[in-house]
Amino acid sequence: MEYLTHNTRRLLDGSPLEISAEGKHVVVIGGGDTGTDCVATAVRQGCRSVTQLEIMPRPPQERRVDNPWPQWPKLYQLDYGQEEAKAKFGADPRQFLVTAEEFCTNADDRVEAIRIHAVEWRQEAGRLWPEKVRGSERRIPADLVLLAMGFLGPEESVLKDIAVEQDPRSNIKAPYGRFATSVPKLFAAGDVRRGQSLVVWAINEGRSAAREIDRFLMGSTDLA
Repeated sequence: MEYLTHNTRRLLDGSPLEISAEGKHVVVIGGGDTGTDCVATAVRQGCRSVTQLEIMPRPPQERRVDNPWPQWPKLYQLDYGQEEAKAKFGADPRQFLVTAEEFCTNADDRVEAIRIHAVEWRQEAGRLWPEKVRGSERRIPADLVLLAMGFLGPEESVLKDIAVEQDPRSNIKAPYGRFATSVPKLFAAGDVRRGQSLVVWAINEGRSAAREIDRFLMGSTDLA
């Protein structure tokens, strides 16, 4: 986030660029929208190369049976960042089903490479988790590493301390519309309840949870 914020400030008011990708081997860890923005920014700054690590599998070319219309089509496609990288370097910068294992530094304690490995997704007790593929370790050059990783769930240590019930995806279990958890007087809303989502959903759930808290405290509510 610091990288994108500093770059935007430079474009808007000419502020000094604190983090530059110019002439560097850039590795972006994360395959979402923020990762795409990082890829495009690095390309525009004149990076030497850019690699985007995506822990999820490459999407299919056509819809799968479990992704019917009118659901959003989960298909392989290039966003603007990958398109710009492909135009400059000749290929999609994303590497799928891989994750970082170790940052490798030089004598000056600056990153010079990343050790990565392939993963396979396993399912256990209704939850998916990535398992390392043995013998798949390798190093890729990296002078600048940008962390754009997604949300995998709320902090387990916090949830264990309050002993709140969780759903199969590790989120706090609280019915939409009520937002009450298994712990008395504890309500949950937003990403911690529904998982990673859009800010408009966070706003919607925050307002709705406030209404239900008001109803709980006062016996009724005037909040919409």
